[in-house]
Amino acid sequence: MQFRPASRAVGMEYAIRDLVLPARELERSGTKVIWLNIGDPGAFDFDTPEHIKRAMFDAILEGHNNYGDSEGYIELREAIAEREKRKNGSDIDTGNIVVTTGITEGIQLLLGAMIEQGDELLVPGPTYPPYSSVTKYYGGKPVPYRTIEEKNWRPDLDDIRSNISERTKAILVVSPNNPTGAVYSESDLREICNIAAEHRLPIISDEIYDMLTYGKKHVSPSTVSKDVPMVILNGFSKSYLVTGWRIGYTMFRDSGDSLKELKEAFLKEARARLCASNPAQRAMVAALKGPQTHITKMVRALRERRDYAVKRINEMEGLSVAVPDGAFYVFPRIEAPGWKNDRDFVLHVLKHGHVLFVNGSGFDGKYGGMHFRSVFLAPMEMMEKAMDGLQTALTVRR
Repeated sequence: MQFRPASRAVGMEYAIRDLVLPARELERSGTKVIWLNIGDPGAFDFDTPEHIKRAMFDAILEGHNNYGDSEGYIELREAIAEREKRKNGSDIDTGNIVVTTGITEGIQLLLGAMIEQGDELLVPGPTYPPYSSVTKYYGGKPVPYRTIEEKNWRPDLDDIRSNISERTKAILVVSPNNPTGAVYSESDLREICNIAAEHRLPIISDEIYDMLTYGKKHVSPSTVSKDVPMVILNGFSKSYLVTGWRIGYTMFRDSGDSLKELKEAFLKEARARLCASNPAQRAMVAALKGPQTHITKMVRALRERRDYAVKRINEMEGLSVAVPDGAFYVFPRIEAPGWKNDRDFVLHVLKHGHVLFVNGSGFDGKYGGMHFRSVFLAPMEMMEKAMDGLQTALTVRR
C-alpha cells in the first residue's frame, strides 16, 4: 500500500537547496562544481571567532548540556535587549524575547501562530522563500509587493497599499534583503510604518543581515516608529559566523497589548518544541559581549568581492545587476534571449560553467523570474573562477 503524504508537505519548495541534486550528480561524474547557492560564510574562508568557539566549548565542559528554558537563556535575552537598545534605541523587555533554533524556526513559529486558512501575508517581491512556503503550509497566501529593480530594489509603496485586503495579517520587511541585497531607506520604512498604522497591521521585520552593509546603514522599522506593533526576527548565523549552531531570536515590540495573544500562542508552540541549544545560547552571550572586530574585517572582504562580482557580471553581454547595499548576494537579470526560464539558465550554467547559482523564480515567480542569485562569499580566486565559468556558459550555444 502506498501511503500518501499530506498535500501541504508535498507542496513545500526551497529553491536554494532544490538544485543541489543535479550539482551532486555532476560532481559524481568527476566535475568540480563551485557552489555559490547557499549563504553560508563558514563554507568559505570566514571562520567563527575564537572567543565564541571557546565559550561554546566551555559551556559544554561546564555541564550545560541539559534542556534550557523554552523562552531562552535569561542572560542571553538580557544581552539581546541591551544590543537592541544600543543599536536601534528600542526598549524591549526580556519577556518579549524568545530564543529560537535559528531564525527559520522563528518564522515557522510566528506564521504558525498568525496564519489561518485564507489569510494573506504581504511579502517583498522577491524575498527569502520560507516566508512564502510556510505561509502556504498553514493555508495562507503570500502576496508579493513590488520592489523596483531600477531603483536598487526599493519597495513600491503604492503597490504595498494596493495589495492590502481584509485578509491581510501583516506586512513583511526584509532589509537588508535576501536575495537582492537592498537596504531600505529610513523614509521608505517610515512610510511603510504609516501604511501599517493606517490599516492597523503589524510589521514583521527580518534583520538577520543588519550588521552586513556597505556604506548604506541599516535602519530598523522599530527606530522610525514607536507605536506600530512589530515582530522582529534576528539571529547570530551570519554576522557571528555560526550558521550550523542554529540560534536566532524573535522579539515582540508593542506599545499596547495588540500582540499579547499572538505572543502567547507563539510561546505555546515554543514550549511544545522544548528549547534551542543550551550550550550554543551561552556562547552567544560571549558573541554579543565580546570583541566585534571580525565583523569589520568581514564587511571589508565582502565589499571587495561584491565590487568584483558586480563589475564582472555587468561586463557580460546578456546580464545586468544592481549594486547590493547589504547582505552577501547579487541578483542579476538574465537579458540574453533563448532561455525557457531562469531555472533552465541556471542548469545550463551548472552544466557548461560548473557553477551553481539559484534560480530567481524560487524567490518569487513574478518579481524574481528571469534572474538568478549568487553569493559573493567566496575568496577572490574562487570568485574569479566562478565568473569565468559563468562567462564560458554564456558563450556556449544551446
